[in-house]
Amino acid sequence: MLSWIDDETPLPPTRLALGPGSEAPGLLAAGGHVTPARLEEAYRRGIFPWYSPGQPALWWSPDPRMVLPVAEFKVARSFAKTLRRFIAAPGCAIRVDHAFALVIAACAASPRPGQQGTWIVPEVAEAYAAWHRAGRVHSFETWIDGELVGGLYGVSIGRMFFGESMFARRSDASKIALAALVCFAREHGVTLIDCQQNTRHLASLGAREIGRTAFERHLARACAEPDVGEWTYDSGLWARLEASGPDPGKQSA
Repeated sequence: MLSWIDDETPLPPTRLALGPGSEAPGLLAAGGHVTPARLEEAYRRGIFPWYSPGQPALWWSPDPRMVLPVAEFKVARSFAKTLRRFIAAPGCAIRVDHAFALVIAACAASPRPGQQGTWIVPEVAEAYAAWHRAGRVHSFETWIDGELVGGLYGVSIGRMFFGESMFARRSDASKIALAALVCFAREHGVTLIDCQQNTRHLASLGAREIGRTAFERHLARACAEPDVGEWTYDSGLWARLEASGPDPGKQSA
């Protein structure tokens, strides 16, 4: 049975989420409003909102869970060359939290294969914007000649990062932002990025599925760590990390 909640009702245990044989595997609860306080409760337990315009708030805890271990981030040789050109070009830059409102608006407007409309409905956008102002939500942005051409945003709690959405207006612009996030994560002891849903694109970059129990075990440890204190991107991160070992520059053809 699906749990219906109001703003005063705690989210139910994740083991009560609908199973793989249901019409909506991973759906845990419906109802209430999406607010920073509710999001804080949800994310610490591996739960996130995902619903379309006209629907009540729907809360999900999929099993298995798609995650990107930052040590397993895959960079094809062609993309590694793209990254080096980007880093070397004088008009190219990665910025963090410089234009969050533009990033979330661009993510909401980006078409998704197999989806109609967007799950980033106004209530969701407003809640994440408020959570951003509180320091929980961050954007990684790809800029070329003063133009925002791609990026992503996500949630940070302790040493856990939850990827939410990304967009690109030029080729590889969102992948460049993701590579910057991976470099930042490695520098700050974040070992796992939550990707929520399985997609072929994420799998090609090194993401894979793990069971809910394993995910929640990691989540409990990571969220108990101190929050990342400084959200700035050092352009030398990629070079330092590439020189230090096989990742994130693991090479694949």
